[in-house]
Amino acid sequence: MMHIGIDLGTSGIKAVLIEDLTRVITVASEPVAVSRPRVGYSEQDADLWVSTVLTCLDRLAADAPREMAAVRGIGISGQMLCALILDAGLKPLRPAMLWNDQRALVECAELLEAVPDIGRRTNGTPDPGITAPKLMWLRKHEPALMDRARMLMLTKDYVRLALTGEVASEPSDAGGTQLLDVASGQWDADLCRAVGWDPAHLPPVVDSWAEAGRLKPDLLQRWGMTGPVSVAAGAGDNMGSTLGAGGARPGDAVLTIGTSGVACIVDASFHPGPERAILTSAHVAPDVFLSMGVVMSATASLDWVGQVTGRKVPELDVEATAFIAAEGPAAAPLFLPCLTGIRTPLNRPDMTGRITGLHPGVTPAMLAYATMEGVAFQFADCVAAQTEVGVRPERFTVVGGGTRSALWLKLLATALNRPVSMIEGADMAGPRGAGRLAAVAAGAPLSCLQEPVAAAGVIDPDPDLRDVLAHRRAAMWAPV
Repeated sequence: MMHIGIDLGTSGIKAVLIEDLTRVITVASEPVAVSRPRVGYSEQDADLWVSTVLTCLDRLAADAPREMAAVRGIGISGQMLCALILDAGLKPLRPAMLWNDQRALVECAELLEAVPDIGRRTNGTPDPGITAPKLMWLRKHEPALMDRARMLMLTKDYVRLALTGEVASEPSDAGGTQLLDVASGQWDADLCRAVGWDPAHLPPVVDSWAEAGRLKPDLLQRWGMTGPVSVAAGAGDNMGSTLGAGGARPGDAVLTIGTSGVACIVDASFHPGPERAILTSAHVAPDVFLSMGVVMSATASLDWVGQVTGRKVPELDVEATAFIAAEGPAAAPLFLPCLTGIRTPLNRPDMTGRITGLHPGVTPAMLAYATMEGVAFQFADCVAAQTEVGVRPERFTVVGGGTRSALWLKLLATALNRPVSMIEGADMAGPRGAGRLAAVAAGAPLSCLQEPVAAAGVIDPDPDLRDVLAHRRAAMWAPV
């Protein structure tokens, strides 16, 4: 059976034509521009999401017309936490405020004061990236626009509206608005009142794998589809990628070493951890939640080392690997690589990076090693914090650009003191997860969400590094 998985990233959109949940037929991707009209602002034209998705699907149809005709479901995962305000005609009133928009700092404090227990009811502590503080900012600064507001939309939900004409959302993405009671999966009137948003202007919430509309007839014709084509409610990006990497059962943990890093752990119960800056949302498989610890700067930290040393990242990886084989960790400086603050476990966006142990003999290879080690320690800190609040990781899978480095994987496994698995097609985790939701929406059994993803290898902790890394991790936090 043919399905399409669409992943709506902040800087690019990818659409993948998938057969039988695993075999990739063809892929189309396109960049999307982000507007930053002022420092701290981050916005996108919502209709650009739609036009880019249509372009990607045009390319799939051109590349594989026979397979495209047989598509039965479409699933979408997308960047979370945006604030897109629609008018009565379901047209955007302004550009969408994105997850990395930072203008609503004051409103975060106001919301926490108004609802002190919000972190135990929603996905976490108020943050300027989350939707609710953005709505409060808009009410203060663009009141005439907010008077015309009739619907709040999230990224993938707006694209699905364009594909089907239907308004809906689902718990994984809706949980990022801080208007949803995560434990119950229902919009919360008290939270809406605190933010100043009318609950009548929120979409209905359905299961992530439910059919939330069918592809419009003109689009069926455009892409040569026989139809009908079910469009699933979909997923927030972290949830879609976790599902696509095989994370659907309690105890599954998917660690993403990307520009930032995320430790996503599937949990049978709702274990909020706002005091440790943990995000907790509904997952996109039945009866489970997703606990998320965030490393704010992962591969971005290594990119920075490349900038200051004049080395390319692959060169740094080779040099760091040679260094550790020849000299061992003790010769390297210690780097706390929180270049853009620390989310989990301290919630300190104001923190900056710290390097100790610098001397004239420090080389780019040593700095690269210290960076990979420091990021691995931050992942271990996230998992430790999640364990403290009751989450129980059992099986670790790692995805993201950092997985190209065998050294980084060894450091991560050793810092966690747990084996970590690689999977086939890690770069397709988001679209694959969306495709699985599409399959269920089109009639496949719910059990297909839990089908395993083939492992490409397992990396075990290095017993020769375990003790020295434990000592260095403790020293990283020592006062200087």
